[in-house]
Amino acid sequence: MSLRPCFRTCVLWPALVIGLASANLLAAGAAPATTPAAGLPAFPGAVGFGALATGGRGGSVCHVTTLANAGPGSFRDAVSQPNRIVVFDVGGIIPLTADVDVSSNITIAGQSAPGEGICLYGRTVSLAGQSNIIIRYVRFRQGIAGDRGKKVLGMDKSSNIIIDHCSVEWGRWDDLGITVGSSKITVQYCIMAEGIHPQSFGALIDTVTEVTLSHNLWMSNESRNPKAKGTIQYINNVVYNWGGTGLCGGHSAADHSLDVINNYFIKGPSSNDTFAGQFLATDHVYQSGNLVDLDCDGKLNGVPVTEAGFRGGGSEYALPTFVSAPAMHPPIPVTVDSAPAAYVRIVAEAGCSLRRDPVDLRLISELTSLGQKGKTLPHTDDKGEALAGGIGEVRGGPPPEDSDHDGIPDSWETAHQLDPKDPADALKLDPSGYTHLEVYLNSLASPAAPVK
Repeated sequence: MSLRPCFRTCVLWPALVIGLASANLLAAGAAPATTPAAGLPAFPGAVGFGALATGGRGGSVCHVTTLANAGPGSFRDAVSQPNRIVVFDVGGIIPLTADVDVSSNITIAGQSAPGEGICLYGRTVSLAGQSNIIIRYVRFRQGIAGDRGKKVLGMDKSSNIIIDHCSVEWGRWDDLGITVGSSKITVQYCIMAEGIHPQSFGALIDTVTEVTLSHNLWMSNESRNPKAKGTIQYINNVVYNWGGTGLCGGHSAADHSLDVINNYFIKGPSSNDTFAGQFLATDHVYQSGNLVDLDCDGKLNGVPVTEAGFRGGGSEYALPTFVSAPAMHPPIPVTVDSAPAAYVRIVAEAGCSLRRDPVDLRLISELTSLGQKGKTLPHTDDKGEALAGGIGEVRGGPPPEDSDHDGIPDSWETAHQLDPKDPADALKLDPSGYTHLEVYLNSLASPAAPVK
């Protein structure tokens, strides 16, 4: 019989035990056993400017045990305090009735949710003013109930953040926002899709430094896939079925730098031919290896992008200033695929892809039609996501038994010579440099489960 309570608050004392052990080691003149090696990626496969985020490493383990909007065991409560690793004992849709503010020094491990994973639906999730955050395998969907003028997932004056394998959709202003002095950010293997009334835009990335956008799918947004205003890497993305403009320049008086490398632009039923535009000479662009497919014939047969392709969006825009070498050099470089290989990888992995739900399955089906299917949602219509087919269902499932509530199932601890009754061992270091809890959580995400 399980002794699992109906909810659990955060497990605070293991961190204290580890801290005391570290203090004793330091007193003896030895290096603490809980200090990871410098330069360790947030997780295997983390790249770009946000790749060195440590999230909640070494902090308390906090279990989400309810799909309720608020209260004990809720996602809102779990992210309300810093220095936490958030794991999920429930899967399904969390209906948010108000915006959620996430604290600093947090790991949100969506891959731990049972069943088909987790979806945050109805409002904005904000990382404004926060730093050192890791988020993996979470669906963020705002919808028409959200506030006009806000993003689905927003970062404002935020830093040292990596967003990996997330679905960010149905934003009322933009799906994604990275703005006002944010820096050292990576968004990788994510889907930004189907922005809704009143703007239907993909992402506003404005007044930022050191942002990496890698292996993402941008689709069925009217424009801003993204708007790139700052110092930004844009590598191995797929843009499908834009409306007015695909990739947008910063088009302002200030100078901006943008590396555009090995991306694939694929026209869809809602698209014109402006796959890249809204640039000015103040946009300094390095472009290489990009392909564009404008014939909507159901085949992937793009041609190389030329510099002339970056002029579009209206007579007030011009060509950017092209440069001869990339300007961005993050601490962990992006592993660059060819544009066709990036398309294949994105079809297989982008978004919350361990177990895709009906919304993302539909989007991937539209993408792989290669021009035959997909639509931008009318940005003058208040029905919002209903026009896309609605939220559907995200099925949950039973969580694995975790006797000591350390975030690691008993079966995994036993198989890896840990003690299922000792919560302190979750925060000790594995030879890989990660804590045992991180090794377990990383194992859930790699390799990816077969795509449905």
